[in-house]
Amino acid sequence: RLGTFNLHGSLLPHYRGAAPLNWAVINGDTESGVSTFLLQHQIDTGNIIFQEKVEIGPDETVGDLHDKLMVIGSELVVRTVDELAEGIVKLIPQDKFIADPAKLHAPKIFKDDCRINWNNPGSKIHNLIRGLSPYPAAWTDLKGEEVVSIKIYRSCFEPDGNPPKSGTIISDKKHFLKIACADGFISIT
Repeated sequence: RLGTFNLHGSLLPHYRGAAPLNWAVINGDTESGVSTFLLQHQIDTGNIIFQEKVEIGPDETVGDLHDKLMVIGSELVVRTVDELAEGIVKLIPQDKFIADPAKLHAPKIFKDDCRINWNNPGSKIHNLIRGLSPYPAAWTDLKGEEVVSIKIYRSCFEPDGNPPKSGTIISDKKHFLKIACADGFISIT
């Protein structure tokens, strides 16, 4: 009789869909959050009940963000249930929020979405790695005597105004491994 609500891992109306946390990190957002909202026929479009914001650190992975939001989200669910039961909730239609059209959808992530393109700028590659770690994980093929596919979970971007050809591997074979990208190196940590 009070309706059905959902907890969603974004600040709706941004990132409606299957992978909101991943896309927020992949896109380099500096904040995210959770929303409770009443269900409607179209996915993730119902009136907002509550939202809680959090910052996303520059090296924070989607796994780190998930764990932070899990605690905040559980508290928000309890608050939502209590206030719905008391009848004191003020619903806010999602069209009252200013939305960036580029951030409205968070589609499911497929294997090809996870492949690293070394021709991209380093910040974009670093964000892809963070946004897919620990699951499903960014990946690439390393070409040596044979081709080996590897998953990368953590990285650092090292800008360089004159890097070698994108995809070039630099390593001392003991302490560091970095791969050239459009504007520097991605150090695999």
